Amino acid sequence: MEAYFDNSATTRVFDSVKDIVVKAMTEDYGNPSAKHRKGMEAEQYVRQAAARVAKTLKVKEKEILFTSGGTESNNMALIGTAMANHRAGKHIISTRIEHASVYNPLAFLEEQGFEVTYLSVDGDGHISLEELEAAIRPDTILVSIMYVNNEIGAVEPVEDIGALIRRKNPATLFHVDAIQAYGKFVIRPKKAMIDLLSVSAHKIHGPKGVGFLYIDERVKIRPLVYGGGQQRDLRSGTENVPGIAGLGVAAEEMYTGHQEKMEHITSLKDHMIDRMAGLEGVTVNSLKGNLSAPQVVSASFAGVRSEVLLHALEDKGIYVSSGSACSSNHPAISGTLKAVGVKKDLLDSTLRFSFGVFNTREEVDYCIDTL
Repeated sequence: MEAYFDNSATTRVFDSVKDIVVKAMTEDYGNPSAKHRKGMEAEQYVRQAAARVAKTLKVKEKEILFTSGGTESNNMALIGTAMANHRAGKHIISTRIEHASVYNPLAFLEEQGFEVTYLSVDGDGHISLEELEAAIRPDTILVSIMYVNNEIGAVEPVEDIGALIRRKNPATLFHVDAIQAYGKFVIRPKKAMIDLLSVSAHKIHGPKGVGFLYIDERVKIRPLVYGGGQQRDLRSGTENVPGIAGLGVAAEEMYTGHQEKMEHITSLKDHMIDRMAGLEGVTVNSLKGNLSAPQVVSASFAGVRSEVLLHALEDKGIYVSSGSACSSNHPAISGTLKAVGVKKDLLDSTLRFSFGVFNTREEVDYCIDTL
């Protein structure tokens, strides 16, 4: 048996995604900026994908900017808005459990003279709303907080955060890294007062190398890429039409029968946590049910290095992660695990199991029996 439990790193695409990507590559392969029929056919793929994505969020199509993925979306949200709004202030707020694609742009902005306040989290990975409220100042131009933590599955109260920011300083923009949340949660940026939202296609059974950034139409933002003026001058360069088409289909499919899909994935998470309770020396760092994201189980294994256990499971056809595969192949102790208070001797003994729509209960049992 084979069990792929690394869906938070990447997912197998839906068949419908594969089909439209191939069609856009081999049949409707025109440049969407071209004025002839082939170009117009390609442009239609981009427009249709924008419509599909916008529908899942209940936002306007023109508020969807296609990117190369989550990292670019986060970079543009942070650097683009900071540079466009720096005259209003140079203070930014984030947390101690963000992904590297948020941390590193923030480090760059600090080098440019911006000040960043990093909020702490509790043992479950949740920020304090009181700490956030105290941190917001008249010169705070941006708050960036992830919706779902990619390592332990902690879910931040984004609607409460959005309301708090709007109440404390209506001029402060709210960016949400939703890369592990989109497709798993019903997200309404307008209702949650989210100004910018980052998404990656390959986390929702779409293609790699494509994503989008939702940008509320009132937000001032500066491009990172300059050139021919595609996508309303916000991101120049010929659009990745096959990838964008695949993203649109993946988004639509994830939100079709969405509740059933999430109930299935959550049941797998809960079953794994229940079965891990019977294993000696195992500490589960994720919560059951709706208290954490449906797709992530983080567990620490006393006395075993994570890399050793990862390869032992791999030999049995079980694929998991020892951290965030989105960062690099170079091992490093997780800042998230430190922030939530995982014991020092378990920091290098922690694995992440993450589920997708194709996983089964039998695969979970096979994995636990192997452990």
